Amino acid sequence: MTRDFAAGNYRFIPAVFQYSSGVCAFDGFEIERVCFDMLLPLAEGFAQVAQYIQAAGQRLTSFCACELRSPAAFTEAGFLAFNQHYVKTLSEWGIFDGATNPVARSNVCPEIDPPKEPSFYAFSFVRPLPGQRRVAQPDFVIAGGAEARGGSGSYPERIVRYRDLSPEGLKEKVGFTVREMESRLAAFGFGWKDTTAVQAYTVHDFHPVMTEELVRRGAARSGLTWHFARPPVVDLEFEMDCRRVSREIVV
Repeated sequence: MTRDFAAGNYRFIPAVFQYSSGVCAFDGFEIERVCFDMLLPLAEGFAQVAQYIQAAGQRLTSFCACELRSPAAFTEAGFLAFNQHYVKTLSEWGIFDGATNPVARSNVCPEIDPPKEPSFYAFSFVRPLPGQRRVAQPDFVIAGGAEARGGSGSYPERIVRYRDLSPEGLKEKVGFTVREMESRLAAFGFGWKDTTAVQAYTVHDFHPVMTEELVRRGAARSGLTWHFARPPVVDLEFEMDCRRVSREIVV
């Protein structure tokens, strides 16, 4: 089930207070993804995001997704503290109402040369389609997801094949994550054939299962970008996100 965020001109898949599971632009709108040439610390990144969106003539509520980089995987308590800090800016922008957060997010931890503090890598926002241009499919961004089942239990209780890095364990972790992406795509009525970019985040060699779990299922339609990074919480090992975005730029 999806919900509308009218102030941002997009739909979203409700999830947890810190992020949604994905966003999709309304008819007549597109998503622009902006990647920073250099990582920007969180506060500076938010300031640059606001400046860019407003210079484009859009409201801050059009902010719909972001990609963050953190120094290292958080403990469960540390992740909660970070998220409580992160949503403060979204509250100030009129996006987070204290319970529901429409903004999709990926937050991963580079294994080599990580930032010193949580930082912005990229962000996305919604803007009207220019002129009379029409698109065959709406733009969307699916949030990062790893091998953790939904629910109220702790991460050790919910992680698929917890601390199992055997070939069989990694296969199940990758398979679970791929199917979670498919579920999120299906919530908007999409599939892998509609994506223009797919990203994977892990420090483990997942090539032995790539053909079966990714390529044959259509996830590599536009190739696959592998970031040598860990998911944001200790003991998560494999994360993915995907998108269909009309406009992408590096600043």
